[in-house]
Amino acid sequence: MQFTDSHCHLDDIAFSEQLPALLAQCQHLAINRIIVPAIAPDNFNQVLSLAKRHHGNPLKIYPCLGIHPWFLQALDESHLKQLSESVNKSRNDIVAVGEIGLDGAIAKNAEHNGQTPEDNWNHQKYFFDFQLNLAKQHNLPVIVHHRQSHDKIMPFLKRYKLDRAGIIHGFSGSYQQAKGYIDLGFKLGVGSTITYSRAQKTINTIKRLPLDCLVLETDAPSMPLSKEVLTHNQDNEQEENRITALSTASSEVNSPINLIKIFEVLTTIRPEKSDELANQLERNIEQVFFT
Repeated sequence: MQFTDSHCHLDDIAFSEQLPALLAQCQHLAINRIIVPAIAPDNFNQVLSLAKRHHGNPLKIYPCLGIHPWFLQALDESHLKQLSESVNKSRNDIVAVGEIGLDGAIAKNAEHNGQTPEDNWNHQKYFFDFQLNLAKQHNLPVIVHHRQSHDKIMPFLKRYKLDRAGIIHGFSGSYQQAKGYIDLGFKLGVGSTITYSRAQKTINTIKRLPLDCLVLETDAPSMPLSKEVLTHNQDNEQEENRITALSTASSEVNSPINLIKIFEVLTTIRPEKSDELANQLERNIEQVFFT
């Protein structure tokens, strides 16, 4: 079995010192591809150079360029121009426009940054619309962040009807919400949410969905797994202890090697055998990024 982490911020400073060991560990665990989305203009070059530095490695790193809704406060039209120019220049190196999206929690708290919620929504929507249009121009998929925003994201996706669609990152929501995205051709990112027993709505949704709409992700170093899953089987053989120690060095920091733990939880949710599940998840990745 082979695995792809469809969403990992591998350029984050949390991984800088241990990156060679971490990539070796990923390879040992059959994680053979990692998709790395950018979050703001400040890290475009980091994401692109990370992929280039590891170009010859058996583990492949694929960059994406985009502007995350969390980092829009000080950005304006010039930064969208910078994104557009970067995508034009790096079109043959990137596999998606991302991470982009809309975030309701940011809008609700906008007054702390001197904005009204309405102004913040408008700012987010302007950037989201621009980036969807950019993806359509270049026939690229998108990686979409959501939080308290399904109802606002859907009209944009329906309007653009991207040929290659993309991934709804870190999906959490109802079956009806999931079906709406799937009907537009999107895959759903399955990550740490399913490791929390309290997330029954999302778990039940993942159980019911067709397998060909799912992909695995960690969102590392964010979105840590539940402590129950991280510490499960910690008394196993020495190699497992070594892997667990690396992934749980900080309970607040997630790691791409936790992709295997997410997959193991998914096997308890889905009816398919492990190899069938893994093979289809990889075919789904191929369909989004590499066809």
